[in-house]
Amino acid sequence: MELQGLQALPPAPGVYIFLGQDDEVLYIGKSINLRRRVADHLRAPGSRRMLERARRVRHVRTAGDIGAQLLEARLVKQQLPVFNIRLRRHRRLLGITLPGDTPEIRNVHALGDTTTYGVFASRFAAQALLRTLADAHGLCCSVLGLEPSTAGQPCFRYRLGRCAGACCGQLPMQEHRRRLHEALRAHHRRVWPYAGGVGIVEQCEGLRQIHVIRNWAYLGSVDTLARAAALSRPEVAFDLDGYQILVGPILRASVEILPL
Repeated sequence: MELQGLQALPPAPGVYIFLGQDDEVLYIGKSINLRRRVADHLRAPGSRRMLERARRVRHVRTAGDIGAQLLEARLVKQQLPVFNIRLRRHRRLLGITLPGDTPEIRNVHALGDTTTYGVFASRFAAQALLRTLADAHGLCCSVLGLEPSTAGQPCFRYRLGRCAGACCGQLPMQEHRRRLHEALRAHHRRVWPYAGGVGIVEQCEGLRQIHVIRNWAYLGSVDTLARAAALSRPEVAFDLDGYQILVGPILRASVEILPL
C-alpha cells in the first residue's frame, strides 16, 4: 500500500512525520530535501517495522536546515513518537561548576550566567566525566568529591599511581586546580550571549522565516520582525537540544541574527 502524502513532498528543507492508524505519530525527522530523505526511509531495512504501521506522511516546510532541526526537536518533545529514540525531554539537566577546589554538580536551569561545564541528564554522567578527566590528568577523586578522603592521607588511586597526590600534598592544590580548569575547558557551556531574544533569518525558494530564540530555547518561527519581537518576550529555561543546534552558528555568526 502506497503511503498517502508521498507525492506532495518537495525537494526542500523541512520536517516529515510518519503517521499510522488514527494518525498515531510514529516517527518525526528532518531533512534539507524532504522528498529524498523519505525515499531513503522507504528503502532502509531499519525502517521496516515503522513502515509496516505507517499510513501517510505529513510534512512542514522550513526555510532552511536550522529551522528544520529546531522544529524537529520541538515536535519530538511534544508528541513523543513511537520510533524516535533521540530528542526526548530531560526533566532535569545538570552542569559542573567550580566555586572552589571541589566541583559542584548543579541544576543547569538554576545557574543563570554561572560558568558551567558540560550538560548532563544525570549526576552519574557528570561524575563519569570527572572520573575520566581525573585519569587523564592525574587529578584526585577525593579532592573532586568523588571518593571519601582522610585529611593529609593518600587516596587509593594515589597508591595505584593514578593520582598525582593533591590529597597528600605531593601535588600543590594550586596546580591541581589549574589542571582541573584546563581539563574542563573543552566542556565549557557558553552562556546566552544576548540580553534577550534574537531572530535567526533563513530563506529558501521564496520562503523566509525568522526563528525566535531566547536562552538557547526555540520559541517558534514567524514571517515578520514584529511577530518575532512579540514571541521573544516570555522567559524560558535553558534547552539542551536548542543549545546543541545553535551554539556553533550563533557564536561563529554564520547566520543572520536580529536582536529583538
